[in-house]
Amino acid sequence: MTTSHTIPAAGRAMATTISLDRLATYRGIRVLTWHGDVLYGCRGYQVLQLQADKQDQQWKPVAHFRPPWWRKLTSRNRLTYRLMRDGFHALAVLDDGGLVGAVPGAILTRARGDDEFQVTHRIQRGTRPLHITATPSGRTCWGEYFDNPERAEVHIYVSEDRGASWHVAYTFSAGAIRHVHNIVNDPWRKCLWILTGDEGPECKVLRAPEDLKSIETALEGQQQFRAAAAVPAEEGLYFSTDTPYEPNHIYRLASTGTLECVGDLNSSSIYGCRVRDALFFSTMAEPSAVNDNTHVIIAGSKNAHDWNVLLSWKKDLWPMRFFQYGNIIFPDGQNNTHLLAATTIGVVEDDLTTCLWATR
Repeated sequence: MTTSHTIPAAGRAMATTISLDRLATYRGIRVLTWHGDVLYGCRGYQVLQLQADKQDQQWKPVAHFRPPWWRKLTSRNRLTYRLMRDGFHALAVLDDGGLVGAVPGAILTRARGDDEFQVTHRIQRGTRPLHITATPSGRTCWGEYFDNPERAEVHIYVSEDRGASWHVAYTFSAGAIRHVHNIVNDPWRKCLWILTGDEGPECKVLRAPEDLKSIETALEGQQQFRAAAAVPAEEGLYFSTDTPYEPNHIYRLASTGTLECVGDLNSSSIYGCRVRDALFFSTMAEPSAVNDNTHVIIAGSKNAHDWNVLLSWKKDLWPMRFFQYGNIIFPDGQNNTHLLAATTIGVVEDDLTTCLWATR
């Protein structure tokens, strides 16, 4: 993949080995996670679900959270929603059907059968984690994500009672990392991958058992190991880089430990996903001396070697500092369908919009 091609119009697919057929568009909904053939998303502080195998493909309410009164107001408008970083930012579906989510300032839990989320942990540093991960053993975990200019210690929190309570399972010592970008469950190697940043030796790809009793370093010390998106596969772990200082790429870390660059990206990338045998990574408009692209893209590949730009959107005119970078958000979780789901934000035409495409 290169960045020298002609950028297509918003939402229009380019000729490629992967074909995307746009099936549906939903304004004001953000995707969160897949659970088999059920896609979860949110409209503000209400979690919704969509049964992918249903022909009508309509979202249905699952549960809601009661935010402070002022967030009820800001979450109703698209621009104030972006300004205040409103709504759910992460969601995990538990083995019993319960849900654990992250909103600004809190971790929430909804027991199976309830229609309302309850606060089970108040965020003390930063506003929320970027992801929440449910493991096959029944644990749920997330890592702290906050500015951390003084490089204080950073915690990974775990719940062993379906989100009812939380405890620190692992602590990075002061100076070790800036924050945790993601924790990804790998069903092939039966481990967790932990991605951290942001400078020098803080950039790490770590491997740990589900109980987090020990953590080993797979990669560290380079901006090319600064990652937030990772997609496990049978042959290894695919991850995309998230650096404003160098060109960004897609890598495969094989089970043997061999690292291979398999694709190029036009800017920083913090989301990736898998649809059957195809892999997808998206980019965001994060201006820097190296990454000056004003378009966000979805790159995809069926063989993890030949990557194509499938879709592209132009960043809108609203200031990034206040109204967020232009970005394309993929849901977490296990997707058992042939559908690609994504939410675009901060872009022309499709701001805060979720689309579904059939892949073939």
